[in-house]
Amino acid sequence: MMRQYELVDKVRAYNPAVNEDLLNAAYVYAMQQHGQQLRASGDPYFSHPLQVASLLTDLRLDDATIAAGLLHDTIEDTDTTRGEIEKRFGKEIAALVEGLTKIKKLDLVSKEAKQAENLRKLLLAIVEDVRVLLVKLADRLHNMRTLHFMSPDKRARIAQETLDIYAPLAGRMGMQDMREELEDLAFHELQPAHYDTIVKRLEGLKRKNGALIAEIERDLAAHLAERGIEAKVKGREKRPYSIFKKTERKQVAFEQLSDIFAFRILVGATEDCYRALGLVHTKWPLVPGRFKDYISTPKQNDYRSLHTTVIGPGQQRVELQIRTDEMHRIAEFGIAAHALYKDNKAGDTARMEAESRAFAWLRRTMDVLAEGDSPEEFLEHTKLELFQDQVFCFTPKGKLITLPRGANAIDFAYAVHTDIGNTAVGCRVNGRPASLVSELFNGDEVAIITVPGQAPPAAWETLVTTGRARAAIRKATKAATRAQYAGLGQRIIERAFERAGKTFSPDALKGALKRLARKSVEDVVTAVGRGEMRSHDVLRAVYPDFKVEQSAHAAAGLDDSWFGLSSEQNVRFKVPGGDPASNAIPIRGINADLPVRFAECGAVPGDRIVGILTPGEAITLYPIQSSALANFDDPHQLWLDVRWDVEASRGERYPARIQVVSINEPGTLAQITQVIAETDANIDNLTMRRFSSDMTELTIDMEVYDLKHLTAIIDGLRARKVISDVQRVL
Repeated sequence: MMRQYELVDKVRAYNPAVNEDLLNAAYVYAMQQHGQQLRASGDPYFSHPLQVASLLTDLRLDDATIAAGLLHDTIEDTDTTRGEIEKRFGKEIAALVEGLTKIKKLDLVSKEAKQAENLRKLLLAIVEDVRVLLVKLADRLHNMRTLHFMSPDKRARIAQETLDIYAPLAGRMGMQDMREELEDLAFHELQPAHYDTIVKRLEGLKRKNGALIAEIERDLAAHLAERGIEAKVKGREKRPYSIFKKTERKQVAFEQLSDIFAFRILVGATEDCYRALGLVHTKWPLVPGRFKDYISTPKQNDYRSLHTTVIGPGQQRVELQIRTDEMHRIAEFGIAAHALYKDNKAGDTARMEAESRAFAWLRRTMDVLAEGDSPEEFLEHTKLELFQDQVFCFTPKGKLITLPRGANAIDFAYAVHTDIGNTAVGCRVNGRPASLVSELFNGDEVAIITVPGQAPPAAWETLVTTGRARAAIRKATKAATRAQYAGLGQRIIERAFERAGKTFSPDALKGALKRLARKSVEDVVTAVGRGEMRSHDVLRAVYPDFKVEQSAHAAAGLDDSWFGLSSEQNVRFKVPGGDPASNAIPIRGINADLPVRFAECGAVPGDRIVGILTPGEAITLYPIQSSALANFDDPHQLWLDVRWDVEASRGERYPARIQVVSINEPGTLAQITQVIAETDANIDNLTMRRFSSDMTELTIDMEVYDLKHLTAIIDGLRARKVISDVQRVL
């Protein structure tokens, strides 16, 4: 176990002005408070905070952060209080220790609502002072290194939490080495078989290519030195978890990966990076599409480097990263390498935000996440947007919208506001009209075009990337469907009451809700619209003394019906052209606000139609002469009295099916389609069956304007010499 003078010496190595008294006091106090406590491994508990402090010195952090590392478990695991820490070590360290205590209590692998709220608290604590995260990451890294001493269920929970939360956060703060080690440790615990397989293959590759790696290191260093660039070249293999994720993402086997090994070239100045790049590209050919300049355009976590891939010795692909020593330090330590830690102003969040892109990104991201309405929405949004590659887009007013890579304009619209997404009909990207499914890229300015009253298509749910958009689309689709059934149910109930000579009103229905076992009037009308409740039951619930035979229409005989069909409630048909004040429910075509569909054989304006209500689904329209209606003889309560209410000016087409028997000779099909095309009809589907050597039967599904249009097509086909017979299929 490290002694206190050894800890002080480690800090003094990078900070000659170390506050030795502070570190000694924190060391002694933490050791005394933890006393005889033991870890699961059997080691003294104090060995853990001491290892955390040692990891923080590796990051070259300030004295207050290291002291907080020594003390981070005292409030949680001993009888120490915040007040006592503040009295002994000051407000700054007390605030850090208290923040770490709160984070330790958070369960980030739990039920979604609880997990979301805990994650929100974690991020807020980090934003207040990012050193809380640095200590917590060091704490988590040491716990992961000693995870094998824990019980299996705890190991799995901690590993999953590490992979889901802490490793991505380390990456977002630019601490790549810590992120990679956390990922590998969690990967080893959660998927040991995959981990062992990859490690064994890496060891085999290292034995096979060890000489080649050393050769490339020597050649590169010598090639650059000959041209006046002093550089350090170091080859390294990719980490197991990184390789695993790449094989999953690209759907390839380990053997198919061409960039298992990478080389870092460290030079003295930024201009040397570009000089080295030019020399490398003149020595070895570039792999097209594999060059990235993160120096001129740094990543959001402050990472800066040149990336390129070349065809090196032995025709092997070689990945190169070229950067300065300072860039490399930031790539390793991330936000922990920030200059503010050198002048004891690490808690200055204003300066941190101004000088660190990683911290400024965290603040902006928290602003975006704070707009979520529910804990579940926050969680889904956070997991997608905080821990994946991101694109940053803007509204026309300059508001930053952060989205996961691959997101489109629909995701953008819902990120701005749910109402914007629900009413979106188009967009402009960088001033040009674009599709709503257009993928967005960094820096895009997106203007969403909306139409009030518009509802999102259900198909959008499969097109979006963000959880927030998916949830909003599901909610809007569900509400729209419920509104459709409620509208249908309202009309059915109103007609039933009219036929009974009663007046329907929502207030009257409210008094019958208990008898109907429903909570609201909307629940009742929706249930009727879905076919889950009969309109007659609603009538009897509102008017318990009402009897069907008392209805004025009950003894009307067969005069008001078709072909002797019963005139019972919901089984009444109005002949087209009759009294316009009919009680029939109007059907306004395919695009109605009611859940209406057509039978397989179709129906067109001019047909006498009947509606069959299928419980929980929709109204299916049949022509009255359809043979399929025989299947609905018994459950009369499912029959609806409907009529067409079509505006000719709308130019809508409706489905119809015909069967054509034709002579089997060249050009017959062309003549049939010509007749249909000349009459401005549209063929949806066509099947052919050859039932003799000379004759073919064609079944054609098409769309026509009305019965007159359909009749004209049939007459036109019958006039052709190649046509033997034409019949409408009903």
